[in-house]
Amino acid sequence: MKKLNIAVQALLSASLVAGGTAGLAGVADAATAEAVSSVSMREKPSTSSDRIRYVDEGEKLDILDEPNEYWYKVRDEGGRIGYVSSSDEYIDVIDSSSAAARKTASAPVSSASASKQAQRVIDAGKEYLGTPYEFSSSRSSTKTFDCSDFVRQAFKDGIGKTLPSNSRDQGAYVKKRGATTTNWTKLKPGDLMFFMSYEGSKASDYKGRTKSKQRITHVSIYLGNGKMLHTYSKDSGGVRIDSIDNKHWEHRFLFGGSAL
Repeated sequence: MKKLNIAVQALLSASLVAGGTAGLAGVADAATAEAVSSVSMREKPSTSSDRIRYVDEGEKLDILDEPNEYWYKVRDEGGRIGYVSSSDEYIDVIDSSSAAARKTASAPVSSASASKQAQRVIDAGKEYLGTPYEFSSSRSSTKTFDCSDFVRQAFKDGIGKTLPSNSRDQGAYVKKRGATTTNWTKLKPGDLMFFMSYEGSKASDYKGRTKSKQRITHVSIYLGNGKMLHTYSKDSGGVRIDSIDNKHWEHRFLFGGSAL
């Protein structure tokens, strides 16, 4: 799924500082999307919201915001503003600013400082143990989380750092910052872990899958000693700690690395 990329995230932050319509204009210039199939434009980021109209295949849209990892706030060629699904089944982001991306991915911190920051992120995340899971949770509330919202909040609370709002952009951000690994045992506490979709509990269920081509569907914070901190479903009890070794998480793991 081609999510709103790091460049747009940086420009969205810049627009909050600049304020006014000038900020939105900068975002619109930085991110243009094309509908790859017909998709509903809705009044709010919800499938239950009223439909404004259908966006036709091939139509261009300006991306103004990303309220969560499932929706874009867009402006069509006629100036109408609404929300469309961010799934790559419907939307392809075709233009963005690489300069903003370079600014977002600043130089990594020192090893000693990174270790302290990582522990603060972990400690902040553990404060939310048991917080309920909600699919497409609000980024402005800590009453519920989805996986990427939780990771984002832990970093924000722990070290005052605001990560991108969805797991795919978080993965892109980590890759821009430096070394990543596909071997989870080489990760350090505080590193982020990225996973593909669940296909089964056995290693054989993932046989033949090219991991580098799989879409990120989940993110967690590595704690060390084979454990991770994350949230993934209502039934699982919300934010929790899980083991990785010999679990489906190990088979689903794509890559990991530092966001510090």
